Amino acid sequence: MPVQCSSCSKNRAVLRRPKTGHSLCKECFFIAFEEEVHRTIVAAELFKHGERVGIAASGGKDSTVLAHVMKVLNERYSYGLELMLLSVDEGITGYRDDSLETVKRNQEQYELPLKIVSYEELYGWTMDAIVKQVGLKNNCTFCGVFRRQALDRGAIMLKVDKICTGHNADDIAETVLMNVLRGDIARLRRCTAISTSSEGDGVVPRCKPLKYAYEKEIVLYAYFKKLDYFSTECIYSPNAYRGYARTFLKDLESIRPSSIMDVIHSGENLSVRDGVKMPVQGTCSRCGYISSQALCKACVLLEGLNRGLPKLGIGKHHRLHGKLLSQEPLTEKEERKLKAVEF
Repeated sequence: MPVQCSSCSKNRAVLRRPKTGHSLCKECFFIAFEEEVHRTIVAAELFKHGERVGIAASGGKDSTVLAHVMKVLNERYSYGLELMLLSVDEGITGYRDDSLETVKRNQEQYELPLKIVSYEELYGWTMDAIVKQVGLKNNCTFCGVFRRQALDRGAIMLKVDKICTGHNADDIAETVLMNVLRGDIARLRRCTAISTSSEGDGVVPRCKPLKYAYEKEIVLYAYFKKLDYFSTECIYSPNAYRGYARTFLKDLESIRPSSIMDVIHSGENLSVRDGVKMPVQGTCSRCGYISSQALCKACVLLEGLNRGLPKLGIGKHHRLHGKLLSQEPLTEKEERKLKAVEF
């Protein structure tokens, strides 16, 4: 027996929303999804009329849905935003080169300007070259650090006021779990924030319009809208730590569907007792990017790669920062210790 749409009671339902359990037809689902994103944007006051907004575009489902929905809502509700796409080319043959072709098609479909920045032009390294140096265990550390800074550099080139990213509810819940498991109180306090203010020169404010959108619903939206997106996972990510948090979260969700939102709300309401020492935000002495150490993580990772000591940026080696700043060579003992660290 066909199930009727619980919203319009006219059309046949084509899906059951994972988030609410409602049976909806395609059109009612589109409206419900878009209106929820709109309410999130309005409630959090993510944008101001006239702002230039860069949409972080990878070609994947999240960023493609974000670009589509932002264009739709910008026109429907007269946000008055100037939207543009910003992509990062990490230099991963057989993955990023293909996904960037999707982004270029999205540029034409949505009629938005596109800026692509690459690791090679910014850092002199591609992820393919980095993986040859470091292997597949900690490569995501290099990529995550470099990508964050590359987005900021690209945003400055575009002169945008804000960057919006496609982080969804599942991503944020996974990040909360990862920070709990690592005991990273500083990141745990801020990882659920829907927006970040400017943290200094060279850092552009960011926001997450899809913060409360379930990954399953983003996939359904992209599928029923027939959006053009790239669906292959990164070839270097099978061993990423996030994968274990994702599997754990999916197991929780199968038992308790509200687990994703429960984890996010727990992170939002977290309070840290007085007296807990937190990192003091400063700037990198070399590149001027935000950092709680003398050198930012990107500069340390780059220094290690350029010196043939890629393990330099993995783990805690803050005592060596003074030598790195002065370009002083490391002692044989220090080099042996770094080379003994396992990836």
